[in-house]
Amino acid sequence: MDIRYVQSFVAVLECGSIAKAARQLDLTSAAVAARIRSLEELLGVPLLRRSGRFVRPTAEGLRILENAHLVLRSVRDLQAVAQHVDGQTGELRLGVFVSAMTCILPPVLQRIYSRYPELAIFAEPGSSINLCHKVASGELDAAIVVEPQFAIPKTCEWHLLRSEPLVVVAPRKMKQRQAHELLQNEPFIRYSRSVSGGQLADRYLWDHGIHPRQRLEIDGLLAIVELVAAGIGVSLIPDWSSMWSPSLPVACIPLPGEAPVRKIGLIAARHAPSAALSKALAGEIADVLRNLGPR
Repeated sequence: MDIRYVQSFVAVLECGSIAKAARQLDLTSAAVAARIRSLEELLGVPLLRRSGRFVRPTAEGLRILENAHLVLRSVRDLQAVAQHVDGQTGELRLGVFVSAMTCILPPVLQRIYSRYPELAIFAEPGSSINLCHKVASGELDAAIVVEPQFAIPKTCEWHLLRSEPLVVVAPRKMKQRQAHELLQNEPFIRYSRSVSGGQLADRYLWDHGIHPRQRLEIDGLLAIVELVAAGIGVSLIPDWSSMWSPSLPVACIPLPGEAPVRKIGLIAARHAPSAALSKALAGEIADVLRNLGPR
């Protein structure tokens, strides 16, 4: 069986149409359709059906889809092993939690490609919890995530990259006021409780008996800072002051006593072909984050 048949089948389902898959694979639509027909003939079952301008998998197509992904991942792993020279070549399937896609990923990639120019990276955004599960299942080699609340699976290892204490973010004109007083009296922009940092902030408010006047709840640290700068309210978030523009008229006000800390790290598959590469990259990423601001 030609592995390109499987590649085309997966690409068509991911793109939703043969035309889009053809553009992604740099082929003609006729060539992609021919590959699909060849795969169907080899397997003896129809794999796709048309639905208007789009295609959908048949029941048989759905049954083989997961195994098709496994086949492609196995081929990539084989290539990584064959090309591996001191951990500098091959492919790395890297997950990145959503907030880090625009702030952390660009300088990280810049650093990585300056050291490992032949490395190919497939980057997948997602929630930290889902990315951890994908690393554990072998769908990803490693992921930059917020430390999960559950135990790291024994098949994986954890590399701490950065620790971020919670701070109150307020308009700059309020920088002389106390953190708890701001949280209690000013309109509050809540960091979404669907993510680890928001849950950490919610527990802090509960533990200290603070009942803020919530104005809205939103995911996205930079979006929250922009809202604070616009005078919409104050917020309680992990300290990302190194990530936003110093020209923004906002102030970071420390919490009294010892603040809760959100930890960012790299979770990596312990025995994957890319394990040595992931370990080397953890050090590179830690250096990048160290240079971005206080740990």
